[in-house]
Amino acid sequence: MSDAVALARELGHERVLIVQEPAAGLQAVIALHDTTLGHAIGGTRMRSYPAFEDAMEDALRLSHAMTAKAAFAGMPCGGGKAVIDGDPLREKTPELLLAFGRAVDELGGRFFTGGDMGIDAADLAIMGRATSHIGHTPATAGVDASDLTAIGVLAAMEVVAGRLGKPLASCTVALQGLGEVGGRLAEKLAGKGVSLIVTDTVRGRSDAVVRATGARAVAPDEIFDVECDLFSPCAAGEIVTAGVAGQLRCRAIVGAANNPLASPEVGEDLHRRGLLYAPDFVVNAGGLLSVLFETGVLDETGIVRRVERIGADLAELLGRAEREGSAPFRVAERIVAERLAAARAASRTATPA
Repeated sequence: MSDAVALARELGHERVLIVQEPAAGLQAVIALHDTTLGHAIGGTRMRSYPAFEDAMEDALRLSHAMTAKAAFAGMPCGGGKAVIDGDPLREKTPELLLAFGRAVDELGGRFFTGGDMGIDAADLAIMGRATSHIGHTPATAGVDASDLTAIGVLAAMEVVAGRLGKPLASCTVALQGLGEVGGRLAEKLAGKGVSLIVTDTVRGRSDAVVRATGARAVAPDEIFDVECDLFSPCAAGEIVTAGVAGQLRCRAIVGAANNPLASPEVGEDLHRRGLLYAPDFVVNAGGLLSVLFETGVLDETGIVRRVERIGADLAELLGRAEREGSAPFRVAERIVAERLAAARAASRTATPA
């Protein structure tokens, strides 16, 4: 537990809550990172962790990334994340979901959540019986947040392919993870004529994508060794370790996974080697941007156009990074820090109403 506490202090979290309701089988953590720009927004994921401290650390890193995602995208919200520790295939029950919904509701609107790994729209609908601070349910989602995330990643891939000097249709993409977002991304890439190499720890997902797209499937531990133009991590985070980085035979990394790099040092090493890493919190913001639709700020056409603009945002970032001679993720971090600092300064100088 001490490591998680130290990480929360290092990352500057405002509030971290441990939620336990043994009768419902619920053990979870809700992490609110930074609410300078507005109340915390972030998905809820459910997966089984080796230890609860690992779940805590995942929530801490993911909520920190959500702050960056919101700030870079210009959203009036902060970063949060919730993690339920448990196997979604065996341990997810209506009682657990309702108990978690009550925990979200007790925060009184400080945290607004949606789906993530292991939590789908039907699960959110059950949570929604206990709280109104939830989105992406069948009742509220006229657009699919996972599809929007895939649209944004696709737009980013178009830009990165251009930087590599070829159209996306001529690229080979190695796609790791074929869940809600990865599966949709595979379909969109196949529709553009991209040569696909795919993998997933769930064999049935790979088989389905192969049948639908003509992709070539490989074992999960083989995806890092395939020759490709783009490697697209779309599953769990911290997958690109120093060892994996040395295995990769790609020219760029563009994916939907949050926090795909195991450490900033890995990102710096990739940059020194000339391997382009498109920052995750820039390219996978489509799901977060869906809030603009759910709250009525944009209609369905408008939200798709805004998400597609992720490509232009990335192009501008890559241009600035090239001018400054820095890794793109470092420049993106500076932009986030500048926006948060400006918001804090404005808050300090604002006069009371």
